Amino acid sequence: MIKRISLIVLTLTLFTSCVSKKIYTDLETKYADLKKENRSLTDDIEALSKDKTKLSNDLDKLQTAYSRAVSERDKLQSDYAAAKSNLDNLKASYAALEQNSSAEIAKNSKKNRELLAQLEAKEQALAAENERLNNLKKELENRSQRVAELESVIASKDANMRALKDAISKALTNFEGKGLTVEQRDGKVYVSMENKLLFQSGSWSVGSEGRKAVQQLGSVLAENPDIAILIEGHTDNDPYKGNEQLSGNWDLSTKRATAIVNILRENASINPENLTAAGRGEFAPIASNNTTEGKAKNRRIEVILTPKLDEISKLLNDI
Repeated sequence: MIKRISLIVLTLTLFTSCVSKKIYTDLETKYADLKKENRSLTDDIEALSKDKTKLSNDLDKLQTAYSRAVSERDKLQSDYAAAKSNLDNLKASYAALEQNSSAEIAKNSKKNRELLAQLEAKEQALAAENERLNNLKKELENRSQRVAELESVIASKDANMRALKDAISKALTNFEGKGLTVEQRDGKVYVSMENKLLFQSGSWSVGSEGRKAVQQLGSVLAENPDIAILIEGHTDNDPYKGNEQLSGNWDLSTKRATAIVNILRENASINPENLTAAGRGEFAPIASNNTTEGKAKNRRIEVILTPKLDEISKLLNDI
């Protein structure tokens, strides 16, 4: 096995010495695209959060409009009842005054016509208000259903990501305390592996212990085909002092990320379209590079697992 690895390293060394500039350029272009895609995904999540807030605000407005419409309807019903009561009283008065002068009869008749006209107008207004109220109620119900569906999908994806985190943590239990951490934040799962678990200094060849950890991680990822997998390589800020095969830390971090991708691709159940490799060099530290401990934390591989947002996007388009 050692002879085979040495032969592969020698072959890569000879190949890289011939086309290192092209590889670096291609990887740099791919990293820019991946960085743009990652930023787009982050923007999508922020936009989804804003859309959810907007929908909640719209729902509150509709509920307020619905309550106001109910109040106006109740007032119209009260006015209608009062007008009808006045009409009934006038009819009674009219019956009592039938024997009075024709002038009084005409006066009461005019009042009756006016009240009848008012009553008819209020009935029409009440009918129109009831129709508007029903339309508002239907719209409120539709919006509430869509918001509930969106919240359900988001909650389901969060639950799935929590389950994925737990499954990964369980699968990698043997590597706890060896530079491996698993955490969930911002709707994503982050698996961080320090270089002491994976690589020798200045090398991008994965050791046997690191390969075992990556393979166990791959066994979990193979059961989650709807997860986008971004592998990022990171270094400390010490200048690269290896051979001329690499141009610096950025190139080293990219090759290390690619090495992890190649191990994951050995699992035939993982869709290669879900895999992305990126090198970030020393430009995304998680600790100070002023201490030995900080440098060790910065030399790492991060596997970032993101749920696909197709279902959420469809719901937002329907809204």
